[in-house]
Amino acid sequence: MKKLFTVLLMCGSLLMNNEIIVASEKHPAQKIIPLKMLKDKIKGGWAGQTIGVTYGGPTEFKYKGTMIQDYQPIVWYDGYLKKTMEKNPELYDDLYMDLTFVDVFEKLGIDAPVDSFGYSFAHAGYKLWHANQSARYNILKGMKAPECGHWLNNPHADDIDFQIEADFIGLTSPGMPNSASAICDKIGHIMTYGDGWYGGVYIAAMYSLAFVSNDIHFIVNEALRTIPQKSSFYQCMTDVISWHKQYPDDWKQTWFELQKKWTSEIGCPDGVFDSFNIDAKINAAYVLLGLLYGNGDYGKTLEIATRCGQDSDCNPSSAGGILGTILGYSNIPEYWKMGLTEIEDMNFKYTDMSLNKVYDISYKHALQMISQNGGRINKENVVILVQEPVTVRYEKSFENMYPVAMIDVKENIVKEYEFGFEGTGFVLKGSANKAEKNFPEAVLEATLYIDGEKVETSLFPTDFTTRKLELFWKYQLPKGKHTVRVVAGNVPKGYYLRAMSYLIYSDSQEN
Repeated sequence: MKKLFTVLLMCGSLLMNNEIIVASEKHPAQKIIPLKMLKDKIKGGWAGQTIGVTYGGPTEFKYKGTMIQDYQPIVWYDGYLKKTMEKNPELYDDLYMDLTFVDVFEKLGIDAPVDSFGYSFAHAGYKLWHANQSARYNILKGMKAPECGHWLNNPHADDIDFQIEADFIGLTSPGMPNSASAICDKIGHIMTYGDGWYGGVYIAAMYSLAFVSNDIHFIVNEALRTIPQKSSFYQCMTDVISWHKQYPDDWKQTWFELQKKWTSEIGCPDGVFDSFNIDAKINAAYVLLGLLYGNGDYGKTLEIATRCGQDSDCNPSSAGGILGTILGYSNIPEYWKMGLTEIEDMNFKYTDMSLNKVYDISYKHALQMISQNGGRINKENVVILVQEPVTVRYEKSFENMYPVAMIDVKENIVKEYEFGFEGTGFVLKGSANKAEKNFPEAVLEATLYIDGEKVETSLFPTDFTTRKLELFWKYQLPKGKHTVRVVAGNVPKGYYLRAMSYLIYSDSQEN
């Protein structure tokens, strides 16, 4: 037996749950998984997300451009899950976005049209940020996918949003990364494009492959085959994998290498000229750091993904969910499941869905996907036709765009506001506001003129859930000097448009 185990290790195989899984370069044509194990892995994925986001919640974006030092405690105790669910339900925004889409699958089927997904979250009552909120605004004004997620219409197209919402897609597509990519193409382009979309494709592929392999290194590398090699997302992930090989015992050295090469923000107006970074690829790199350096240790995986900083709740959520799928619910250490049973029947805020409900629903959807893709469902097991990953199409956001300046404004636009710049594009940051909190919500109006020509008239709700994230933006202008003028409509007394700053782009690093 000892000799056999040694041979298995030399061949790159792993023995777990009395099941031998070979981490070879070739996929098995099919994979037989007991129904009980399939359900256990799906539960592990959902529970793992919930544990991870709860663990990292207190540090979210408090450590920007720096790691969380070893002496900084990150709490975990029995009852912490319930306390967080009750006292800080907004923390679970990535989960209730997932659940919104799961509910569409449940009501309209796994082939539900793309507009149904857009409509469902655009009209939901929960708060959103970044790419999701920008897409919500676009949908509410009549724009459809994929235009509502395209970088020309969404300055946050490369942000993390879809990456933290794609977990359910992989959990619905066991062993079928290409089926997952097809769903990602439909849903992910509602709010993202380019690297922002690739983040979701990659996360979903890792979840999908976690059903057919227990080898983290195989999963990480094989899932990356879904991403085009010339994309910056792919290049960033391959750097992490390479640095892990170079510094196998020092995750902090790999973190430093990432900071040097991959932390320059181009798109998100909140991150350009700032240490804040919600870009998909750098946060996906932190997920990868957790998985690779955690090496199957659940606590270590969560801790590293969290201590990398930036979006330090969503990153351990993704890492914890992927590892939870590999291990299965029953093999997540009991320490990390403390108090989990207390919350499994609690509905996530803004939904009528709990963990126990989504365990069953995702299991049902996974069986449907297996059957739809040529697999078989028997009395005690499923036979999955395992898909060899196929690369999705290449696309790139913010091409040939370089931030050259951020100019502070901090002015209320009473009638009009004008500024000039030299470059190829701009983003005017700001929002619609009311003077007193108890004032009723209103919708303000303003018109954008560039070089004397009317470009658009836009509406600006003061309501937080339907707000427009930036006042105006325009990319791909002819390089040169431009004049931007914003003319406010009839703004009611007690309401105002606030211009905070404007970001200038050019087609090279020197204006």
